[in-house]
Amino acid sequence: MALDDVYKIILSSNIRRLMRENNISSVELSEKSGVSIAFFNALVNGRENPSLRIIAQIAQALNTPLPMLLDDTDMDIKTMESLAQQKLYEFPDELVWQGGVLNKYQAFQVRQWSKENKKTLLDK
Repeated sequence: MALDDVYKIILSSNIRRLMRENNISSVELSEKSGVSIAFFNALVNGRENPSLRIIAQIAQALNTPLPMLLDDTDMDIKTMESLAQQKLYEFPDELVWQGGVLNKYQAFQVRQWSKENKKTLLDK
């Protein structure tokens, strides 16, 4: 898989996740960001390479810092591909995806919790 494809997967996965978390549709986000619905749909399906300006418009419409749209987190490529293709089911109500700025100790703790919760998800 080419590096460009990985970036497309990361971006589209993060946009889809934030749309679910904010309960916003593709049409709403397209309108709020000023990006045509055709381009937006191609983008979230990994068929377009947006400019930084367009990514910034989407981040602003989602009320999230631009770097969060490009955050690759600790997901492996298989998980990112699944998210991009919406193959994974929704998280149970007690679990959420949350990004943030942490000190090293906090980040360590979050990684440990994440590993435990991923095991729980995979066991279901």
